[in-house]
Amino acid sequence: MISGTSTKTLEERIEVAASATEAFDAVADVHRMARRSPECFATWVLRKRHGQPTRFIGFNRNGMHVWFSSCHVRVAEPGQEFTFDVFALGFPVARWGYRFTPTAGGTEVTEYWIDKRTTGAHVLGRIFLGKSSKAGIREEINRDGMRQSLRCLKSELESGHPRRAER
Repeated sequence: MISGTSTKTLEERIEVAASATEAFDAVADVHRMARRSPECFATWVLRKRHGQPTRFIGFNRNGMHVWFSSCHVRVAEPGQEFTFDVFALGFPVARWGYRFTPTAGGTEVTEYWIDKRTTGAHVLGRIFLGKSSKAGIREEINRDGMRQSLRCLKSELESGHPRRAER
């Protein structure tokens, strides 16, 4: 572990009535992220490999605070896992990931978040985001957001119609 780095991890799960490949495809299409996330309102794909994004920018909002982050895809295994690291102004912020496990009724989707903020990223977070970057508050915001995002993903996959997350 790097000195000054947090190791907080969160996980949320939901079962969807869709195949692991369908669930992966929905998550790996990062443009659709803005439809499900309570914070992300847009994405811009910078690079692709074999039709999958490898680098993208996420544009986020929480109340009156707006920010962007650079995202680097680390794992893109169709039907198994989609994971990306998030950076802000060059500082590591987090790792977000999704694992897909087939079940009798479809697929269990596990969304996880690993806090990778260094001291510098914590300071920037306080400057740009205020209280939402303080210890405990970010975890609470992310857990609520994960639950909302997973419910929207379930609705999208089971209805066949993408939905926008309620703010």
